[in-house]
Amino acid sequence: MISRSSKETEKIAKEFLIGLTPLKNKATVVGLYGELGTGKTTFTKSVAKILGIKSKVNSPTYVIMKSYKLKGKSYKNLFHIDAYRLKNEKELLHLGWNEIIENKEHLVFIEWPENVIKALPKKHHQIHITHTKEGHRKFRIKKV
Repeated sequence: MISRSSKETEKIAKEFLIGLTPLKNKATVVGLYGELGTGKTTFTKSVAKILGIKSKVNSPTYVIMKSYKLKGKSYKNLFHIDAYRLKNEKELLHLGWNEIIENKEHLVFIEWPENVIKALPKKHHQIHITHTKEGHRKFRIKKV
């Protein structure tokens, strides 16, 4: 899928969420893969908006993790994690990672998951975002 604007990214996020079903006993984890500036945070902002989050959603680069309460039936909390500055999985564990992923009511979006890949569940959704030659964004989505 190609996105030429944040509005089109929002459509892609909506399509992604439509088919997303919570796991039975664990958090639903979504890894956002892509270079700087490909739109990982924009995608997460779109997800937050669609899920009814009214507060401003920014990149958690400096705070590493932000959480948002959800009013939906499927998920109670959205976690947005940016692992760009993390050196390894151990740093993620200090944020309460195990408790987060053990709760089936949690929806977790993690940018730069490759930096903490050993801590991620083997079965996690993957969204790969790349730049196109025309300056747009290409999304490849792998659901588990």
